[in-house]
Amino acid sequence: MKCLANAFALLVGCLWVCLPVLGAPSNHIITLEQAISLARKNDPWLHGSELKQDAANYRSVAARKWSNPKVSIGMMNLPTNSWSLNQEAMTQFNVGVSQLLPRGDSLAIKESQLKIEAFKFTQLRNDRKARLTTSVSELWLDAYLAKQTIALIESDRMLFEQMAEVAKASYAAALGSTRQQDVIRADLEIIQLEDRLVSQKQLLESATAQLSEWFQSYDNETQGYSFNSNVQSQFQSFSLTDSLPSIELVSPEAADTSSYAREKMAQILVTHPAVKAIEQKKKVFEKTTELAQQQYKPQWGVNASYGYRDDMPSGQSRADFFSVGVTFDVPLFTKNRQDKEVAAAIADSQAVKTEKFLLIKQMLSALEVEIKQLARLRERQTLYKQGILQQTNEQAEASLTAYTNDDGDFSEVVRARIAVLNAQIAALNIDVETLKTVARINYFFAGTESEANHGNVETQTNAGVR
Repeated sequence: MKCLANAFALLVGCLWVCLPVLGAPSNHIITLEQAISLARKNDPWLHGSELKQDAANYRSVAARKWSNPKVSIGMMNLPTNSWSLNQEAMTQFNVGVSQLLPRGDSLAIKESQLKIEAFKFTQLRNDRKARLTTSVSELWLDAYLAKQTIALIESDRMLFEQMAEVAKASYAAALGSTRQQDVIRADLEIIQLEDRLVSQKQLLESATAQLSEWFQSYDNETQGYSFNSNVQSQFQSFSLTDSLPSIELVSPEAADTSSYAREKMAQILVTHPAVKAIEQKKKVFEKTTELAQQQYKPQWGVNASYGYRDDMPSGQSRADFFSVGVTFDVPLFTKNRQDKEVAAAIADSQAVKTEKFLLIKQMLSALEVEIKQLARLRERQTLYKQGILQQTNEQAEASLTAYTNDDGDFSEVVRARIAVLNAQIAALNIDVETLKTVARINYFFAGTESEANHGNVETQTNAGVR
């Protein structure tokens, strides 16, 4: 029994040392930073937004130009009894041109409105990039969590398989206090670990499948995806790094609950791209109000025409006619037309203003939830690093020592090892959830960081949030 126990103790030590080596990734490794970069590069929404901005800019140029002049050609006062051009003095061949002038400053206002609308797409793209960074970070971290959990479970499964072999050998040799229920318990734990392993593999496959959506190559020139088999196989077999990345808070003071001020945070959120996009939308409606006010001004038009007359039947020539005139409308009845259009435009502008306030309220609430969650996750990190992990390991070692000295129960060794595994997985979950929370918090500060360091992510050996 002593030899079997010593061999068992040596096996546990070896597997514990070799734990970091298990679950080595495949050749094609994608870091979090690379995943974010690929997502931005292969997002057709961003390209579509650029095209929409180009369209708005083109329309702004066209909006400043006058409408095309109108040309009219006709025969006037042609006698129906002979259809002769020289019978009547009033008969003439008429060519005219007319030009409608813009109403007030409506063209300049329309041009300005379209330029403002074009700039809105820049803010929407910035918001999209910030959302992509958050979404891809969460997916990458979900995949990483599943991968590392699989490595931990596989390591313990190997350990439990060896424990079951030792227990069976000890029971068969009738050595020590090993009982049949110990053998059954060891086999049961192996089956339960296998179930947990299958569950985590399912989570890993789901996360990587969602993540691979952003790795499909998109070509801006052809405006299509490349479904090349080589590209597909390349990103179907990708793996993640073995080290947990470190995601920095864009605004570290924001996570300090003791100095948090809602009014100050609201001022920061005003600079967020999503809020700025609504502000641009509000400016567009303000220009709509200005356009509606131009309806009170008359719209002018000029016209000119030339009338050719044929000679008289006697051969005497007739003078040709030239006409010129001005037209304009008179906006007299404004109560149910212009007044209502201006009122409607003002109401639309105020409605967008409430939309902006609503978004800021929602963002403030969501941000405060994440900040409080981050504080609690950091407390749990401290508890696990300074107490729980160490104590569960000590308990497992003590149970193993007692069992090897024929002074302990096999079931206690099993329970202690399960407790170590659960503590390791729980600590990993907390570390990953902490980084996901930081990524979500950083989204709210997308307006304060430059595009150069947006989504700054570094892969380091030790996990941590600075």
